[in-house]
Amino acid sequence: MRLLSTFSLEPGHELAKPIHNEKGKVLIHSGVSLTLKMIERLNDMGITYVYIEDEVTDDIVTEFPITDQVRNQAIHRITDTFDKVKSSNTLQDSFIFDRTGEKMKEVVRKILSDIQRHDRAISLLSDVFTYDDYIFTHSLNVTIYTLALGTELGLNPKKLEELGFGAILHDVGKVQVPREVLFKPGSLSDDEFELIKEHSEAGFNMLRSVPSVPLVAAHCAFQHHERLDGSGYPRGLCDKDIHYYAKILAIADVFDAVTSNRVYRRAMLPHEGLEILYGGAGTKFDLHMIQAFRRSVAVYPNGLSVSLSDGRKGIVSKQNENISDRPHVRILEENGRSVHSYYELDLSKALNIVITECDTTLVGKT
Repeated sequence: MRLLSTFSLEPGHELAKPIHNEKGKVLIHSGVSLTLKMIERLNDMGITYVYIEDEVTDDIVTEFPITDQVRNQAIHRITDTFDKVKSSNTLQDSFIFDRTGEKMKEVVRKILSDIQRHDRAISLLSDVFTYDDYIFTHSLNVTIYTLALGTELGLNPKKLEELGFGAILHDVGKVQVPREVLFKPGSLSDDEFELIKEHSEAGFNMLRSVPSVPLVAAHCAFQHHERLDGSGYPRGLCDKDIHYYAKILAIADVFDAVTSNRVYRRAMLPHEGLEILYGGAGTKFDLHMIQAFRRSVAVYPNGLSVSLSDGRKGIVSKQNENISDRPHVRILEENGRSVHSYYELDLSKALNIVITECDTTLVGKT
């Protein structure tokens, strides 16, 4: 299967992965031959990439890092908790979190268990889901990335659970931000941006006095927008004053934000998201953590079309463990011409060749 931009789809392309809604219900089944109306619907739903079938890549496998059951449980728990907080008064918040805290921790444990059984670099492009509210899927994605990074950094189970709990609730303060500001398609005014920035402190105030919520989880909500050089918010903290968990969370939060489709811009591919992080290495984000994160995620996910430094083109077909930027590539073109018989190139062994360009349009014949 190949990863393709929804903007590059054409009628007749066959869907290789089903499209789900937030409850796990299939909206469009795999194997369906897409029509123009279906393609327009995918774009209207804000879906950026899909996987399509073709003979050359039908054996290329993609996997989501957690099971559908755990994903559905997580989304249900996040949605239920956030919705209850949104409709409550401030005095009820502590009661809501105290009631749901243990259930949320159980979800975090299940996510962690799935991630640690998944022995390959994580790609959240593997399955396609559409959600009514970006906050819910962002909270889940950030938790997955955060726990993968924490595991790579060698945190013990207790700390991973604390970290995951902080990650899954890190944006709960956004329930107090007006939807017309939170989901505004155009540029924010200064006043609107100030409203957005208030979510960090709002989340901290909701969580800090709840007996079942570790105080470090509240600080994850408070500090995930702080930056090493003091340029973050809400307090402009510098490196030594930012909690270790918040530094981890900042990386996962930014990466998911830029690699997810938003109302005001299209999603970046994973390697582009990593470039954003590396651009802030040492000033905004911890370099050691970025390097560990690079090992944790699929920089070039399976099915992605790539160009190589020697002029060849192909499709990423397989990941190499702990070398996420040196995958296997199925070569389909040489010197601008389709090859008669495709073949595999392992970039972990061909060290003189690098990926120079990625695309989500078609390479070779489908």
